[in-house]
Amino acid sequence: MTVALLLTAQANAVPSYARQTGVACSGCHVGGFGPQLTAFGRQFKLNGYTQSNGEKNVPLSVMEVESYSHTSKAQPDNAGPYDKPNNNFSLQQVSLFLAGRISEHVGSFAQVTYSDIDRKLTMDNVDIRFAKPVKWGEHSGVFGVSINNNPGSQDAWNTSPAWRFPFIASALVPGPAAATLLEGGLGQQVVGASAYAAMDGRYYGEIGVYRSLSASMLRRLNVDDGGSIAGAAPYVRFNRTFSGPGHMLEVGLTGLSARIHPDRMHGPTNRYDDLGVDASYQYLGGTNSIFTIDADLIHERQRRNFAFVEGGADHPQGHVTTANLNASWYYKEHYGLTGGWFDVRSDRDTLLYAPNPADGSRTGKPDSSGLVIQADWTPFGESASYRSPWVNLRFGLQYTMYKKFNGASRNYDGFGRNASDNNTWYAFIWNSF
Repeated sequence: MTVALLLTAQANAVPSYARQTGVACSGCHVGGFGPQLTAFGRQFKLNGYTQSNGEKNVPLSVMEVESYSHTSKAQPDNAGPYDKPNNNFSLQQVSLFLAGRISEHVGSFAQVTYSDIDRKLTMDNVDIRFAKPVKWGEHSGVFGVSINNNPGSQDAWNTSPAWRFPFIASALVPGPAAATLLEGGLGQQVVGASAYAAMDGRYYGEIGVYRSLSASMLRRLNVDDGGSIAGAAPYVRFNRTFSGPGHMLEVGLTGLSARIHPDRMHGPTNRYDDLGVDASYQYLGGTNSIFTIDADLIHERQRRNFAFVEGGADHPQGHVTTANLNASWYYKEHYGLTGGWFDVRSDRDTLLYAPNPADGSRTGKPDSSGLVIQADWTPFGESASYRSPWVNLRFGLQYTMYKKFNGASRNYDGFGRNASDNNTWYAFIWNSF
């Protein structure tokens, strides 16, 4: 599947949950700000966002992100419809959340977002849950159902593409031309239902299906239309967690399969079969320092029947493999340092990955790799901080460095642009209340 992978992720820290539970943001989030979850944060999500301190709270939150983006070399065209080729300041997003307890067993996470990049209000991630504690003999856990619009957004671990590092990044810079379907390929275009069960804080299993929203509905929601799923797309997620005092290790498996009509017409489809493995480690035992390591590998098999018949691909079959590894350190819930490595590999296809001045591949093989480094400061991250949990603020500086971009280190597009020309400085102010 050819998409513009901009290395962006939805940035979500929702103070309405802190007001609902009476627990500070640092109780649920690593570093006192989202979206990295602690063990308590994962349990809160798995239990349907319903835990409450018994007081009445308005389940509304607002998030704002202002940013500045600079690439080593200006882009051939404007970075966005209302932006320059380089050095862009942006009100990247303003989001309104309906996030909180609806009833004893039902809770919500629903987000709408406005961005001055495209100057549209769009439907963002939605996750409505029913969850209920259960017992199986001597074992206890939770059973739940999630209705959501982005496969993986309902996941409670930061190895899911929806929540992995970088948690926030520029939407005004070039990105690799290839990605797997799990990496946002169906985000906001679908509606799905999944049933899940967690047992003893160790085992987790989830099975679900997704169907495409109608073209008219996507237009009303201002969401791009990537085609329609033929029938339904199954989704599965299983993992095992090992816990000890101050430590957590998780290993997991995720799968997604979809046959897509790119033009919403009957006929040949493009089929994507994704299988991912992941692992996550957290050290939360220190009084001052928190360490996390997350890793995931996703392999996708493509059957490009539609693209091949329509002359959009050289080969009827292909593969895409992506790998990500990142580690973070947070000190006193104020100061954070995170480093991440990414790698994208795909079969050669000169039609599917045709060159263009912006981000095409001269070689027809869009392999990309690089590093992302981020330093951030959360001045009100501690539980006793000023006006907690009403005041939530993070300042960050991020640098993305490409070793290879869309198939080559030098002249990857045939127009003289090098991978390092896309190296990006990104500064942001992220506020949530």
